[in-house]
Amino acid sequence: MLDRLRHWSARASANKPLILRGARQVGKTTLVKLLASSYKQDIYLNLDIEKEKVLFEIHREVHDLFQAICLQKGVNPQKGRTLLFIDEIQNSSNAVSMLRYFYEQLPWLDVIAAGSLLESVMDRKISFPVGRVEYLPVRPCTFQEFLLAAGEARSLELLQEVPVQEFAHGHLMEQFKRYTLTGGMPEVVALYHKEMELTALAPVYEGMLASYLDDVEKYARNDTLAEVMRHTVRHAFQAAGSRITYSGFGGSVYKNREVQEAFSTLEKAYLFQLVFPVTETRIPALPNTGRSPKLQLLDTGLVNYMAGLQTEVFNAASISDAYRGRIAEHITGQELLSLSDSVLFKLNYWTREKMTSSAEVDFVWPYRDYLIPIEVKSGTIGKLRSLHQFIDQAPHSYAVRVYSGHYGITRAKTLSGKEFSLMNLPFYLIHRLPDYLEHLIR
Repeated sequence: MLDRLRHWSARASANKPLILRGARQVGKTTLVKLLASSYKQDIYLNLDIEKEKVLFEIHREVHDLFQAICLQKGVNPQKGRTLLFIDEIQNSSNAVSMLRYFYEQLPWLDVIAAGSLLESVMDRKISFPVGRVEYLPVRPCTFQEFLLAAGEARSLELLQEVPVQEFAHGHLMEQFKRYTLTGGMPEVVALYHKEMELTALAPVYEGMLASYLDDVEKYARNDTLAEVMRHTVRHAFQAAGSRITYSGFGGSVYKNREVQEAFSTLEKAYLFQLVFPVTETRIPALPNTGRSPKLQLLDTGLVNYMAGLQTEVFNAASISDAYRGRIAEHITGQELLSLSDSVLFKLNYWTREKMTSSAEVDFVWPYRDYLIPIEVKSGTIGKLRSLHQFIDQAPHSYAVRVYSGHYGITRAKTLSGKEFSLMNLPFYLIHRLPDYLEHLIR
């Protein structure tokens, strides 16, 4: 993620202000502070602080505003290589409106903003400066970042090779299992590598859940929605990776409309993503929002802790064995999400058009002109029946199986006789999926 920020910073032309989107505690502020070290000077504003927020209420002309900011922060307002970071920008509609004027009138100033649930907490009359800002999602640490935090330089080096060398498989699977167990929340990752003790992480997980429940008050438009959202957060972890229905979710008496609104609001806060099915086997494949979605949560480590699965995951011989395969599917979804720089990107799975059909492929991934089916399975090729049905309908012959075994490409046939290439991808290579698809197709 830091590399993506550096890429934005290094552009030759004037940068549009960058808005970082993501849940609380995924490291947005830390990332920007790391980036700031490459600037001649940097300015940090936190609009939770009243005296910093009020600057945007007093000064409506951008040059005056910037002078006032520099004066308050004791910074020389000189041109050249300056980064302005506006944190918790959702607290000031004036600050959001001012972003376009930073871009238009102070093009030499790089501006980054971050905030929680911007679309819902802002006054609906305030419009974002469309075409004047960029967005970048910030998600939990990826497996690569987990290895970087652990100082696993040799492992990172081996992962750059395509295909990966077989001798590294055992070590990399062990590291990925640790990543699956702890998750990728930055504070958790840092503490785990320091203590190497799973029980030390409990207070951090508890604190995160408490903060998300506290935030419900800010996100909900009324007390009823706040109550439904709290219930949804508390019961979502047990439903991770499974198809859900809104009505009566978590054993409640809440109606379809109430729970759907709660999920929609929490999805905007980046705590959840609703993964809807597609029925097409080619691009474009539009999601069918009338069918039951699967539930993807912010972080697999949080799921393990909140759902009481840590011991099961720790003792499982394979990731695929834990929680009836749902943890394996969930961590795969988490890694796939990290591959996209778009805040609009959504995961999808595949089902047949017939409502009575049980055929289901865990994920589909758009690559070039293809829609690639991805199954998270430990079984034999012959048991991948849903994947076979997808391939029979698809205009191509490529598929991916994510599992705990070694990397390899198998020439196979569907049950109806169509030949296809199946890429068997170990969990630790999910983050390299585009490179390995290129390798497969080439």
